Parts: sequence; C-alpha cells; structure tokens
Amino acid sequence: MTKKKSLLVISGLLALSLLSACGKPNGGHGGHTEESKTAAVTNAAKASFTFTSGSPKAGEKSTLALSITDKSGKPVNDFQINHEKLMHLIVVSKDLSYFNHIHPDYKGNGKFEIGTSFPAGGDYKLFADFIPKGGPGETLSEWVKVAGKEGEPAPIKADSRLVREVSGKEIELSLSSAKPKQDVTLTFQIRDAKTKKDIDNLEPYLGAVGHVVILSADSEQYIHVHPLDEKAKGPKAQFATSFPASGVYKIWGQFQHNGEVFTAPFVIDVK
Repeated sequence: MTKKKSLLVISGLLALSLLSACGKPNGGHGGHTEESKTAAVTNAAKASFTFTSGSPKAGEKSTLALSITDKSGKPVNDFQINHEKLMHLIVVSKDLSYFNHIHPDYKGNGKFEIGTSFPAGGDYKLFADFIPKGGPGETLSEWVKVAGKEGEPAPIKADSRLVREVSGKEIELSLSSAKPKQDVTLTFQIRDAKTKKDIDNLEPYLGAVGHVVILSADSEQYIHVHPLDEKAKGPKAQFATSFPASGVYKIWGQFQHNGEVFTAPFVIDVK
C-alpha cells in the first residue's frame, strides 16, 4: 500500500449461514429447471472487497475490486458461467430500500472489478455470488460503510397486498405457502398496468425469464432463485424455494420486456 493510494480492504470470509443459488434438480441447466437450495458449508473460497480509491462516498463512482482465493490463500483462476455471467454482485442498503444487481468483469488471477456508486451514506451489504469451476456455488458477503449524508431509514414491513406497479407493468406475487422450511412456489403474474392485459412476450434476462433475490430483514439469509421454466415468456413466471426460518423477508423479482429490465420488490412475513 502506497501513500498516494488509500485502499479500503474489507475481509469477506463469511457467509456460512447464507443460502446459495442454483440448486439443480432434474439435471440443472440441462433440464431447464432450477430451485434454490441450502449451500453446503465448505469454506472453499474467501473474498476481499477493495475500493481502490479509498472509502466510497455517496453519489460518487468508485471502483470495487474483488479478489477470490481458495482456503489456502491461492487465487481461484477458473469460474463457471452462471446465467451468462461469471459473478453476480448484489448490493443492498441496511434497510433494504436500495437494491442493485450488477456483474463485475473478470480480470484474471482471481480478481474482478466494477465501477459502481451508492445513492446515500450509510451501511451497505455486498453479496458476491459465483461458482468456482468444478466446485459448489459460493456466496460471500461483507458490510461496507459509505461516507456521506444518510437517508431516512425505511421500515421493513410486510406488504398488506402483494401487487407492485413498475415501469408500466403491474406485477402480482402469490405464494403457495408462507411457512418456514417448506417448499414454496413463488408465482409472478405480469400484466400491463393500464390495460390489465397479460404480458406474454417477456424477453430472456440473463438467459432466463427472470431472477429472484430474497433477503431476510437482517440480511443474514440470502437466497438467489432461478425459474422453474427458464424459457417461459409470461404472463406467469414461477420459482421454487424455501424459507429457512420464520421472519420478515424482502423479495426482488427481475424481468425484461421491450429491452428494459424492471425490478419488483415485495416484503412478506413468514410465520
């Protein structure tokens, strides 16, 4: 580390309690059906999150570098493409009001980089979701502190009605069950917000009809879910998962239509 460049290095060794994406029943990608499953606790990989220009500041673009190593400290050089990307990086604010799903570029020797910014000061959690070649899926995360004026925290409360209007679309969510440790199917019904006509020409987003990220209110439980039918085009998109414990969870469903990716957030109470 030189005097000219300040590095904020945040150790991200963690995530033993996280739930990883990409359980692959029925042959995984070959069968085009996927559901989330609890990841095995392997300690197989570690991550460091580094802002190369010092501490990130609200409203300013920062370069985030991620270094992935194995348990012996050697760089992980080979990664498996997972839904068109080598890494999915999820960024959320502490109150879960801010959500960003981005994809760092691989620079070789276990290193990824991406330019990003944060809307306000405060605490944010970063989730690096990837699959080392020949190994299990990994999700490593860490909290980072962003300098600047903090926004008013938004309460994380369960929605009384699971309907959202986003980008001219009306998205309605239904769950086959809302109990912990039970198989549950999430069904997103997508229609035009004005005409109420079903939308049946959704476009693939990262190789599938959609993607779903779920976080517990404390950000300790992470679930990245892929659709049961990747080739579906709407108006229904279905996803299979389970909730590890009771509590409040926030769900983000992401889809693409007419070239635009839209994100529908929901909050549920699993009792």
